[in-house]
Amino acid sequence: MSEPLKILVTGCRGRMGEAVARCAEADGEVAVSGRIDAGDDLLKALAGCDAVVDFSHHSFTRELVAACREQGKLLVIGTTGLSAETEGFIRETAAALPMVFAPNYSVGVNTLFWLTRKATEILGADFDLEVVEMHHNKKIDSPSGTARRLGEILCEVENLSYAHDVRHGRLGNVGARSKREVGMHAVRGGDVVGDHTVIYAAQGERVELTHKASSRDTFAQGAIRAAKWLRGREAGLYDMQDVLGLR
Repeated sequence: MSEPLKILVTGCRGRMGEAVARCAEADGEVAVSGRIDAGDDLLKALAGCDAVVDFSHHSFTRELVAACREQGKLLVIGTTGLSAETEGFIRETAAALPMVFAPNYSVGVNTLFWLTRKATEILGADFDLEVVEMHHNKKIDSPSGTARRLGEILCEVENLSYAHDVRHGRLGNVGARSKREVGMHAVRGGDVVGDHTVIYAAQGERVELTHKASSRDTFAQGAIRAAKWLRGREAGLYDMQDVLGLR
């Protein structure tokens, strides 16, 4: 049996960081080598780990990616709200570092991604496409990374542009809904961990695909699974579809 994978948890004082540390401690195949948050010594903490599981803040991501590349540490990124520049840096760095970068680490949500692609291929352009997400009142980015990925999948299948064809809510006299658009709606309130629904609406019928998370542990366990999956992989940028074999 191989030695437990030593994991550094970043963003350890956040809700997801706490969940990752708790789930890692219950997993016999990994060990928590350290926990850090804003103001802590990253380089010192990296020295004692094999892999990093990151649910921190988007302002920290570039520094973390660069440091992991320099020290050769496996990296799982769960932080959302990243800029296009930071995402570009992640893709560049993946040429030298094995990384999993995903908007959501839940097995159920990644099944939803797969189902969304298949349903869109089957239903085609006759259905209006809408995405609705709800999260707790402390969430700082909108739409959620998961909702954005769902919108991207819809756009990829329907040959639409996420930048130009996604409508983030509607206000005022906006006119009739066009066929070439994807509606994106964010709801915030209470302690909701994460609800996501993809709506396909046509004349006379409607199809809805929904995932509801009731515990952050499902995301934490998926991220830990991704870290274990990275062990021995070649440098490259992977996501949970790769980890789960859904490609």
